[in-house]
Order: sequence, then C-alpha cells, then structure tokens
Amino acid sequence: MITANPKAQTLSSSSAWSPTLVVVPLMEKKMDFLENFVRSQQDSLRSLFLRSGSRNSSMDNSPLSESPKHISFLSLFANSVVARCSQTLQVSTQQLQRRFEIEFPDAVKPPSSCARNFLEFCSYLTLHKLTEAQNYLTDKDFRRLSFDMMIAWEDPAGDCELRKETTSCATQEQEDEDGRLLFYSNSTNMAIQVDGEKNVGRDAFARIASACPVIADIITIHNLFDALTSSSNQRLHFLIYDKYLSNIGKVIKAAKSSNAPSSSSSLQLAEGEIILEIDGTIPTQPVLQHIGMAAWPGRLTLTNFAIYFESGVGLYDKAVRYDLAMDLKQVLKADLTGPLGARIFDKAVMYKSTSVIEPVYLEFPEFNGHQRRDYWLDLCFEILRAHRFIRKYNLKETQQSEVLARAILGIFRCHVVREAFRLFSSDYKTLLAFNLVECLPGGDLILETMSSRLALVNCVSPKSGESGTLNANQRLVARPLSLLALTRLGFALNKGANIGCEGVGSVKEYFIGEPNPLEVAVKKSLSHTGKVEAAKATVDKVRVEGIDTNVAVMKVGCLCFELFFCFCWTVSVTEY
Repeated sequence: MITANPKAQTLSSSSAWSPTLVVVPLMEKKMDFLENFVRSQQDSLRSLFLRSGSRNSSMDNSPLSESPKHISFLSLFANSVVARCSQTLQVSTQQLQRRFEIEFPDAVKPPSSCARNFLEFCSYLTLHKLTEAQNYLTDKDFRRLSFDMMIAWEDPAGDCELRKETTSCATQEQEDEDGRLLFYSNSTNMAIQVDGEKNVGRDAFARIASACPVIADIITIHNLFDALTSSSNQRLHFLIYDKYLSNIGKVIKAAKSSNAPSSSSSLQLAEGEIILEIDGTIPTQPVLQHIGMAAWPGRLTLTNFAIYFESGVGLYDKAVRYDLAMDLKQVLKADLTGPLGARIFDKAVMYKSTSVIEPVYLEFPEFNGHQRRDYWLDLCFEILRAHRFIRKYNLKETQQSEVLARAILGIFRCHVVREAFRLFSSDYKTLLAFNLVECLPGGDLILETMSSRLALVNCVSPKSGESGTLNANQRLVARPLSLLALTRLGFALNKGANIGCEGVGSVKEYFIGEPNPLEVAVKKSLSHTGKVEAAKATVDKVRVEGIDTNVAVMKVGCLCFELFFCFCWTVSVTEY
C-alpha cells in the first residue's frame, strides 16, 4: 500500500489551478519592478527640473520668473510683444512702464497714442539690445520679433478693431501691364500669395525698421519698402522680410571675408578703408579699362575712399587708384566706349579728375553690361557725394565716420535688393541716401538737417542717471548710430573712438511719439518734388503745343508761298 505524500496530494488535487498559482506572483513581481523603476525615473526628472528651476530663479531673482502682467491699454498681440521685450531686457513689464512714464513728458502719452508710443519705447530698447550681437541678422528669433513689432504697431491698443487682411496678394489676382497673371511669375510671388500670415504697411515698417540702421535708413526707407513690396500690393510679408534680412547677413559676411587679412586682395588699404564691391573676377562678366586707344581687362574694386583697378586675368598687376575722397574736381558719368577709342557701346563709366592725365573709361562689355554700369555708377556717386558732404560742412572725425557708415550700409542694402530680388535702379527709386538727396529738389534741406543732427554726435554713449532719466545736457548728445551698427558687425571705421557699444542705453535718438527731423525733411522735399514734376509737365505740354502751333504756322506759310509762286508763274507765262 502506497501512502500518498500530503504535498503531492495537495498539488495533484489542485493541478487544474496550478498555472494561476505560479504565474500571478511572477507578474506581480514584474509590475512592482516596473512601477519602482518609473517612480525612480520620475523622481530623478523632478529633481532635475527643480534644480533647473531653482537655478533660473536664482539667476533672475526678479518678477521675470512670474508670468508678465497684462497691460490694460495694449492689445493681446502687443502684450505678447512687450512680454518678449521684457524677457530680452531682463526687466519686468511694470518696470518698463514706470520708466516710460518717468522719462517721457505727458505730450508723448495721450490716450490716443499712448499704447503705440509705449510699444515703440519697448521695441527700440529691445532692438538696441539685440543688435549688440554680431550675428543677430541670422537669428530667426530676432527676425520674427522685429516683424511682430511692426504688426503690433499697426494694432497697439486693446480697443482697436482687428486689422483686415484683404490687402495682400492672396486675396486678389494681380496682373502686369500685359495682362498676364503674376501668380506664377516666380517662386517668391507664388509663396507670397499663399502666405496666410499677417503683413505690415509702410508706416509700421518705417517706424520700427528705422531703429536698426543696418536694416533701413530713415532717408530712403520708403523707397526700400516700395522695392520690397513691388509684387505684394504695398504690404510687406514676413517671407520677404525674412529673405531680405537673411541676404543682408550674407552680404555683410561676404564683405567681411573680402576685408579679412587672408583675402585674395593685394590692395594696400588705409586705416578705416573698407572694400565694398568687387567686379571683373568672373570670366563671363569682365571689366575693361580704356585709356586713349588702349584697353585691358582686370579686377575692379570699390572702397569707401576710392576706385581700384588691377589689370590682368587671374593674376593681377599693381592696382591703379582713382580717388573719390579728396577734392580733385572729379567727374563721373555714363559714357560711350568701344575698341580703339571708338564711341559705340553705352556700357562704360567715365572717371576724370585733376589726378589723371586723360579720362579713364571702365567698360562692362557683356550684353547686359549697361545694368552693371548703372549699378557701379550709383555706388561710386554715393561715396563721392558722401565725401563732398563731409567737406561742405567741415565734419570732425567721428562725424565723418558716421557719414561714411551711412553710405556703406546703404550700399549693402542696395546690393541685397539687386541680387536677392533682381531689382535694378531702373525698377525703383534709389536706395542710396546721398544719391537720393542729390535728386530731390529740396535736397539741401535734408543735408542741413543731417548736418544739425551730426553736430550733436558725441563719440561717448550718453549714460542715464540712477533714476534712468536723462538730464537736459545729456539730451543734447546723440550717438553715431550707423557707425555703432557697423562697428558691432565687425567693421572698424574709426578704431580710436569710444562709441559706447555696451549697455541698453537710451532711445532718445529714435524720436518716440514724434517724427524724425530727417523724415520730416524728406517728406517736405518729396512734396516739392510733386510740385516740380507738375510744373515740368505743364511746361513740357506748353512746349509741345507751341511746337505744334509753330509747325502749323510754317505749313500755312509754305502753302501761301507755293500759291504765290504758282500765281507769279501763271502771270509770267500769260504775258509771254
């Protein structure tokens, strides 16, 4: 007789449930292990974020760690822009508001424009801070924020109606003069028309972009806006604005490369002399220098003081310098040239001065050479006229550098519009400040205003007192903004001057709540332009009508003479 083992009996009696009895404890152990693992990871992540938060709070140690306080007189979008400005400046929105109330008089803070003026104040401070970095043009956050400032400027107040988006190209078909749709004319136009984002107008662009001298010049800013919006019904889209700023960065990077000590240029440049443009290095786009009946190819270089020509192909001879800075009775103009001194092709720039024996012709001989010629002629005129302005008003060293910096930045912008947007001087009014002043009938008024502003330029940045306000004497000092912007980009025009690149500084140069005197002078000059054009059209019409009348009188006289001659001939024949 076999005696059953109690344990065996237990197992055998419960053999049907054995899997549950064995597997469940194993699954519970695995679940416990996973829960413990996840809990430990959560604890470690929580401790990591707590450390990060404590570090940020210790760094800020200010109300910035809290959410920005909503400002009642601003719209929602303007509040978001001001909040980003406060984060950039490391100052709370309440502190910005208090500083605005302290530094500016009540005339700048009426209920109708207080929101817009406060937005300008925050925007100008922030842009001044952001542009301290050399690579800010490549920063997407900078481009987005600066464009959002323009959007907020158009709708700053909390009780404003929402701006309608019916003026963009996406809501209507545009046709050119031939009646063809512009929708597929190029990829940029097509992208603009499907762009659903907000766009900005002329005034918003003029008020915000003028705070960055690299982006725009207050003298030519309206012409720049017209060039950028030529295919978008006078509304600037972020797509175009972003492309414009990106290409400015590329042009400046290329200019810095050309001026680097390791560059291929063998020019012996003076201190503060900067290479602005180079041509003739591509075989399909040569440059020929004509003197008398001789002509030879070479490389053409423009600086802020002179034109250089290095004869040769690949390997260049010593450069010949044609001065633009000194008073040498220089004459620059478009002219005809050709082989063996023949005057056939209208593709050359003629340079003449007391420093050369006979005129020098710089020819751009390819099929579209006249476009390159016009571009180079504009650039050379800009440098020549900038130096004439310096001599006329007897400007000092820092003031001279400020004038040249304005001309240099204008040339960079002109290069961008020409290369990135394929627009030439025949397609838009000039983007070069001194060329525009020369063309306007009231240009002398603009030069006088510019000179009065330059008289206030001090090479040391004005510092505000402990309360953040500026006293009367400090308000009579202005900073060389163009020179400051060019220096921050890495170009040394005036190495000896301390132009005060550090700190947030003041925003009094930007004329918050009031128009810039230069802008007023330009608008006044443009109004004179309209009157002059109307008068010229009237004179031309009178001349044409006078010519027609004179021609009619001459025809009648000729007819009478012919009739008289026939009568005399008939009488003579009859008598015979």
